[in-house]
Amino acid sequence: MSDPGVTVTGMDEMLSPRAFQEADASGQWRVLGDGACAHFRTGSMREAAEFAAAVADLPGVKPHRPDLDLRSEGVTVRLVAVEPGLWGLTAAEVALAQDVSAVAAGLGLESDPSRLQSVQVAVDALSHPEVIRFWKAVLGYEERGEEDLADPMSRNAAFWFQEMDEPRPQRNRLHVDVFLPHDRVEARLAAALAAGGTLVRDRSPHWWVVADPEGNEACVSTLGTRGSGD
Repeated sequence: MSDPGVTVTGMDEMLSPRAFQEADASGQWRVLGDGACAHFRTGSMREAAEFAAAVADLPGVKPHRPDLDLRSEGVTVRLVAVEPGLWGLTAAEVALAQDVSAVAAGLGLESDPSRLQSVQVAVDALSHPEVIRFWKAVLGYEERGEEDLADPMSRNAAFWFQEMDEPRPQRNRLHVDVFLPHDRVEARLAAALAAGGTLVRDRSPHWWVVADPEGNEACVSTLGTRGSGD
């Protein structure tokens, strides 16, 4: 019987967020959006650069994998499989995550999952092709499948275009998705509500909708990918 946390694509086995977390088991990585992330604290830019150089020498490193964000106080590592017809997490990302964690341990670097989050802008659209074509041009982004645009430099928030069956003038047509580690959601929601927000929808344990005092909405989610369940 196949693992319910794995989707077979014919090219590789795509792992669900739960399957990735269970396979990694280090406690250092969190699945955010379509990738897995870890943040390792450093004391200087030199330490950050030394760690990044060691990661770059790992055998599992390929173009577009991993993404590294270097700051003097730490390095954020993001892993995602980017192959023709493949976008997400596989066993290769699990192996590379374990190797990256080993490099960090060898350099005496500790992980800090509280520094992790991923932001996405969601746009309601009645006609995907026309709307996506506009945003692709104005942002200078790349298409990822039929519903997504992504920054080719992986620096800024991705855009997801949510198909509508009919106009919904009573709702905002654009909102922000915030992906957080499962152990950071409660505090973030509490902060949003304390700041004057309203809980619009509660679909625990994976998804919540909150609104600001004027009704502008944001989705807070622990899901690795839209519709992936756990």
